[in-house]
Amino acid sequence: MLSSVLHAQEFQGKAVYQTKMTMDDAFKKRIDSSKMTDERKVFMMKMIKKRMEKVYELDFNKSQSIYKEQKILEAPSENARFNRSANDVLFKNLKIKKIVNKKETFGKVFLIKDNMSGFEWKLENESKMIGKHLCLKATTKKVLKKSNRFRRFSKKENDSTKTPKKTEIIAWYTPEIPVSNGPADYDGLPGLILQVDAGNYQILCTKIVLNPKDKVVIEPATKGKEISQKEYDEIVEKKVEEMRERYKNNRKKGGSGRRHGRF
Repeated sequence: MLSSVLHAQEFQGKAVYQTKMTMDDAFKKRIDSSKMTDERKVFMMKMIKKRMEKVYELDFNKSQSIYKEQKILEAPSENARFNRSANDVLFKNLKIKKIVNKKETFGKVFLIKDNMSGFEWKLENESKMIGKHLCLKATTKKVLKKSNRFRRFSKKENDSTKTPKKTEIIAWYTPEIPVSNGPADYDGLPGLILQVDAGNYQILCTKIVLNPKDKVVIEPATKGKEISQKEYDEIVEKKVEEMRERYKNNRKKGGSGRRHGRF
């Protein structure tokens, strides 16, 4: 029966994912050693934890998908600036191996058009149940990027003299749903990916609905400045450097380290 559902012409599915991050000791020490007030440090830790514990939806068919954060109405507050990823939408086309990643950054909308990254997965001989689905294990290694919002607490390093360190990625996929897709940019396995463990970051599927009554239009975003991933990374790096310098200046002036303005 499942096979006939998946081969239906209008097949569509929805998977809901919960994200979670455990902050490492080095990151905590960098915040503790900053000149922020104790109250501000507590606020920052809570906001970082809240920002990383989010709920996302993956709407998919046999060859395409869109991945976006579930929108939750909240009262306006200072922490709203930590939630600018809420309008980001990642579109994947598995047939032609292309992505269109809509991102709102620095008050602007960018459309990052690029090739799918691709993963060299190693299929492992392990299995477990996630919900009602039997899942198999796969592993790979990947260089993980630090979140832009937290780079100002990181020590600046000369990237040209160091080889980026790769992190082991563990994915659990279910052949019961033979769609080569998954959350965020993870894909390429013979089944829908239900869990990803990447360092101190986890993405876990909490709900799956096949052929939901309310169909979603799966198509890429069209409004925004078209740009490549490389160009986008260069823009972000430049802005992060500006933030880092502003943060240093605030510390020299005896401020709390709190930045002003956008991002």
